[in-house]
Amino acid sequence: MEIRSLDGDEPATIAALLPGFRETMSLELPGDPPVTEALLARLFQRRHGTERIVLVAYDGGTPAGVLKLGLDLGDPSGPGHGSLWVFPGFRRRGAGRALAAAGLAALRERGRDLLLADAPRAAAGERFAAELGAELIGKSVRHRLRLTGPARGVIQAAAGRPVPGYRLVAWQGSCPDDLVESYARAWSALEERVNGQARVRRPSADDVRAREAEAERAGHLPHVVAALPEHGTAIVAYATVFVRSSPMADVGETLVLPQHRRRGLATWLKAELLLGAARENSRLALVQVFNDTANTAVVALNRKLGFEADSHWSTYALKA
Repeated sequence: MEIRSLDGDEPATIAALLPGFRETMSLELPGDPPVTEALLARLFQRRHGTERIVLVAYDGGTPAGVLKLGLDLGDPSGPGHGSLWVFPGFRRRGAGRALAAAGLAALRERGRDLLLADAPRAAAGERFAAELGAELIGKSVRHRLRLTGPARGVIQAAAGRPVPGYRLVAWQGSCPDDLVESYARAWSALEERVNGQARVRRPSADDVRAREAEAERAGHLPHVVAALPEHGTAIVAYATVFVRSSPMADVGETLVLPQHRRRGLATWLKAELLLGAARENSRLALVQVFNDTANTAVVALNRKLGFEADSHWSTYALKA
């Protein structure tokens, strides 16, 4: 096996990895639509405030597996967080071990000593992690919502119950100029670490615009619904979903500032977000979201709206 370092923002990288990913996901997640170039581009692109490492194991001229890691540039000693995949026809042949070793070496070169990888929970993955000496440090669940099924009535009902004293504002693509500073301030309250993404400590309007631009480059259109006090101008809650050329979209963040919680804002604005995305995208039939199982409030919110758990994932830590 030869390990090559590739650029996740290069179309040639996506083209090389797409066949292996399509085969892998058809086995690992058989209920999903086929992997598209836009989805893979989004997974591999360098996110705002990060360095992206993409290492590919080649067997001859064919990709056998890949390790992608995101490094938060604002946390110089922090972990590299991402995922490691070995494509079906190349398993049990050393590609996974070679990628893990190369990833650890790349982190050591950058003064970092921790590799975090997310993987579907399965016996094979658990055996591989044990062989590497990796430690299980987290669990997450993927929830999915079918917009054409019984859940449609649930979210319609939730969207029809406005929270007194608040109003909703919705947009697609770029945040309106008169709200972008307020949107950045609300974003700054987000504490959850996201696989491969930087935690922007003091977001500005420029950070918002940079994040919008990276979604556009990967063929994803953000839909956002925000809540404001009825007579105010400051965003106090928001939720996002990213739509691409696919029947499936990805839910992003859902945030309510602490002083506005327990009033039903998250339920109301997220329901309106999902309905709006479905209205504007006739092809959209399914949305997915990954939740840390420790975040019981968000898990409960999603299940209240009709999301169902369809797969469980593990996060492993490997010391460099």
